[in-house]
Amino acid sequence: MEETEIWTEKYRPRKLDEMVGQAEIVARLKNFVKTKALPHLLFAGPPGTGKTTAALCLARELFGEEGWRQNLLELNASDERKIETIRTKVKDYVRTMPIGEVPYKIVLLDEADALTPEAQQALRRMMEMYARNCRFILDCNYSSRIIEPIQSRCALFRFRRLTDEDVREMLRRIAREEKLTLDPKAEEAIIYVSEGDLRHAINLLQAASAVKKHVTEKAVYEVAAVAHPQEVREMVELALKGDFEEARKKLHHLLIEEGLSGEDILNQVHREILNLKIPERRKLELVERVGEFSFRIVEGANERIQLEAMLAHFALAGSP
Repeated sequence: MEETEIWTEKYRPRKLDEMVGQAEIVARLKNFVKTKALPHLLFAGPPGTGKTTAALCLARELFGEEGWRQNLLELNASDERKIETIRTKVKDYVRTMPIGEVPYKIVLLDEADALTPEAQQALRRMMEMYARNCRFILDCNYSSRIIEPIQSRCALFRFRRLTDEDVREMLRRIAREEKLTLDPKAEEAIIYVSEGDLRHAINLLQAASAVKKHVTEKAVYEVAAVAHPQEVREMVELALKGDFEEARKKLHHLLIEEGLSGEDILNQVHREILNLKIPERRKLELVERVGEFSFRIVEGANERIQLEAMLAHFALAGSP
């Protein structure tokens, strides 16, 4: 492997057994490989949980290392989301016969929830007409955006976010193979930032190790463009104590010196509220207000003014 290779590709599993954290799904897919009775599949779940990897591993095990590329058409539906793609590229591919012993080919539509409703309707009909010599695998983040006729034609697999232990195991494996020194706090920082997204976690580790082989907590937060949780927690606690000026200074530090966006700060504030040692009723009120300020920022309101208004509300809510 070249040193410049992207680690998410370098350490991508080649077999179903190598996948991390999706044991039940792997067991079901292996049964399909064993019997070669593969239905149309719909993979749904958060990003970085192994949906595309599972589809590629499935193709490798069905067709073998020499034949899987000839029998797999992979399209990113978010780039090619219009009906013309389904009527041209996909239709031309599914009308040809597979190569090898397996009696069908596979079409993998990545990010299928980006397909337009018209394209999905065309795809629905194609899944019926060419089911004999082609199987479709659709992966998406939100299965609700896939029309019901397609959902009813597919076996649904829901991928869950990876646990902290799953991510930690992978980080340690990569650190060993790349000869990195990974601080325990840096490990926890990657887990905190990635939130169960293994692809994000591996990218963070590669970026943080680009300068030094000794990966520290500080390096992780710098490359992730995320504030240290302690800084956000202190800002919220200062506001709740009524010390608005100090809380405001910390906010400006995060916005100006750290260069964080208002939405990023709000997301971290939301996470830290749940960890505060305050009554549950108070948490409910604060989360409700965070939601309101998040909506205002998304609608185009000034980030700095809205975040200061949020801190002002916290100060008022925390006063006797």
